[in-house]
Amino acid sequence: MTPYVPPLDDIRFVLDRIAGPVALDGETVGAVLAEAGRFAAGVLAPLNAVGDREGCRLENGAVRTPRGFKEAYALLVEGGWPGLPFPEEAGGQGLPWALNAAVGELWNAANMAFTLCPLLTQGAVEAVLHHASDDLKAVYLEKLVSGAWTAAMCLTEPGAGSDVGALRTGAERDGEGRWRIRGQKVFITFGDHDMAPNVVHLVLARTPGAPQGTRGISLFLVPKFVPDAGGGLGARNDLRCLKLEHKLGIHGSPTCVVQYGDDAGALGFLVGREHGGMAAMFTMMNNARLGVGLEGLGVAERAYQGALAYARERVQGRTGGRPATLLDHADVRRMLLTMRARIAAMRALCLWASASADAAAKGDGEAAGRVALLTPIVKAWCTDLGCEVASLGVQVHGGMGYVEETGAAQPYRDARIAPIYEGTNGIQALDLATRKLGMANGALPAALFAALEGWLPGLPEPLREGLKAGLADARRATERLRADPDAPPAAATPYLRLMGGVVGAFLVARGAASASDTEGRDWPALARFTVNQLLPLDRAHLAAVLAEPGDLAVEAFAPDMPG
Repeated sequence: MTPYVPPLDDIRFVLDRIAGPVALDGETVGAVLAEAGRFAAGVLAPLNAVGDREGCRLENGAVRTPRGFKEAYALLVEGGWPGLPFPEEAGGQGLPWALNAAVGELWNAANMAFTLCPLLTQGAVEAVLHHASDDLKAVYLEKLVSGAWTAAMCLTEPGAGSDVGALRTGAERDGEGRWRIRGQKVFITFGDHDMAPNVVHLVLARTPGAPQGTRGISLFLVPKFVPDAGGGLGARNDLRCLKLEHKLGIHGSPTCVVQYGDDAGALGFLVGREHGGMAAMFTMMNNARLGVGLEGLGVAERAYQGALAYARERVQGRTGGRPATLLDHADVRRMLLTMRARIAAMRALCLWASASADAAAKGDGEAAGRVALLTPIVKAWCTDLGCEVASLGVQVHGGMGYVEETGAAQPYRDARIAPIYEGTNGIQALDLATRKLGMANGALPAALFAALEGWLPGLPEPLREGLKAGLADARRATERLRADPDAPPAAATPYLRLMGGVVGAFLVARGAASASDTEGRDWPALARFTVNQLLPLDRAHLAAVLAEPGDLAVEAFAPDMPG
């Protein structure tokens, strides 16, 4: 596998010139990125193939991670990385989310399976910060912020996948007035492992007499080991990992089936108010959705680096009377440029959304609306593209991409889970096309379109007509969905793809306008390729948005097929 080279110049260019500068001095930003890059390339990347080959094991009820993962996690904690974006009063470093997102890209590119662990803990910290009682914070917050303990999001059940309201895990009071949890959760990433001494489960459960559906759900903090009076590890809680799933990819990440309450019931602590679990859950999930978008971006970057290195070296045919490399062939260059341009757009989108989150945290209402609108696009568009770019990486390698020795197959396999994580991409599209478009009477897309239109005079003149046309298509599609309440279910996915393509093209063009001889020199070429070659494909989704919902008719399925 080609060694991973952290794209620090690209990331810094996007932070400084496109996303909106990070509110730190340049020396600090550079130092953080450089150290994160060293950790990614020197510690995490060498373990990526190890984790893929070895996977995780369930031995005598305990989960064992691949060789080197435990030691790498200890270095992560020692470096203070888990607390990067969290308040100093909670034990964090108080640095911007945009910088944390840049670091997240590096680590996902180096080793997505490993990086899932701190990502999930990060989401749990957000839930505890915003919803837990002071007593719970006093016991758990510093441990989670520091990474001394990790966390898992425990939402999914065998009979209730995306339909969270159908969950059956229950929480009841015991004789001492404490909550006891009983039930089973599936697909729990890092639900158990050996990298940290305690794993804190954030568990959705239903209390006695709770309303049906999502209105009756509560969130509980359920530790693997219940802390003692001094805050250290106490008794083992009544929960266990029943099995590990055998998966297409991310083999280095344990995906657990967890059983609660074989005996007295797992001791749990209510987070927030009873029946208020959905609000706390969305705090976790919205954080995680931005993080999952970074997974698509990181895996795409890793696939691109491998494909480009192979294309430069692989001799195939002749051109001009001399042996040709793959890079001499126009169609291979098209594939590589597609990978590179999509990565540029994804990176700009992820960091713009994260910089907007920083502004929103300081009271910027427009930025808060932008984060709400961009979150499903970041999650769905970037993870779909992560799969597409990784697939192109295999294609550039040809037959050698389909065998494991080149390493091209692993990003393809690893990337495939990301469109499913944290609410499938179809759910993200529905959220965008219904709830987000309806918020504040349509103010969120209107503000976004106004911002993009305001950029146009400063963008390269040859690109403006294509960008204007894309913006007009996005507006027309938005008007269609807002005018017809029956349209979104069928049109949501093409609408999200259109929006991602248009916003991404504007961001890449913004990079081209900011390029110089020393920074971002390839962005003008990337912007031309994006606007002339990729944006027309993205704009084609408008036709599907405008089509009649009846095109997705049940009778279109072959009548002689079973089911």
